[in-house]
Amino acid sequence: QVQLEESGGGLVQAGDSLRLSCRASGRALSLYVMGWHRQAPGKERELLAARTWSAPATYTADSVEGRFAISIDTAKNTVYLQMNNLTPEDTAVYYCAAKFRGSQDYTIWGQGTQVTVSS
Repeated sequence: QVQLEESGGGLVQAGDSLRLSCRASGRALSLYVMGWHRQAPGKERELLAARTWSAPATYTADSVEGRFAISIDTAKNTVYLQMNNLTPEDTAVYYCAAKFRGSQDYTIWGQGTQVTVSS
C-alpha cells in the first residue's frame, strides 16, 4: 500500500516562497501519477500540478503556472511543490495524492499541510 506524508506548510507573508514535500512509501511507485492539490474553505479541491515518478511530462494548473512547480526526487521517494511569490489567495490546505496509471481519480491521499499567507 502506498502511503503519503506532506510537510513544509506554515505561515508566510505575501511574496514569500515555500517548498512542500511529500514523502512516499510503498511498492511500484513508478506505476503512479503524483499530484499536488489544495482546498480552501468553501471552495472545491483544485489540482495544481502532476507528474509521474519517471516521466518528465508535467501538468501545471493555469492558476499557478509560472509560480508553482512540481518535481520528484526518485532517490528520496519524495515529491516537491515549489511555491513562489505567494499571495493571500494561496491560503489553503495542500494535499499530495497519487493515482494508478490509467485510473481516472486520485485515490491515495496524504493528510494535508496548511499554508497561510498574510498580507
